[in-house]
Amino acid sequence: MNILYILIPLSFVLLGAIIWALLWAIKSGQFEDMEGPAHEILMDDDDIKKTTNNEKQN
Repeated sequence: MNILYILIPLSFVLLGAIIWALLWAIKSGQFEDMEGPAHEILMDDDDIKKTTNNEKQN
């Protein structure tokens, strides 16, 4: 029963840290573009490879 005197305040401290981290992430723009990086994987970058090959041949 005495452990509850430690665990309950510790859980409130942990909850406060989680809320602070979430608010910090929102304010710093971590959730601004959720789809952009996923679409970048699908983009075809053959044009970049062709220009570097042409530059090497010249």
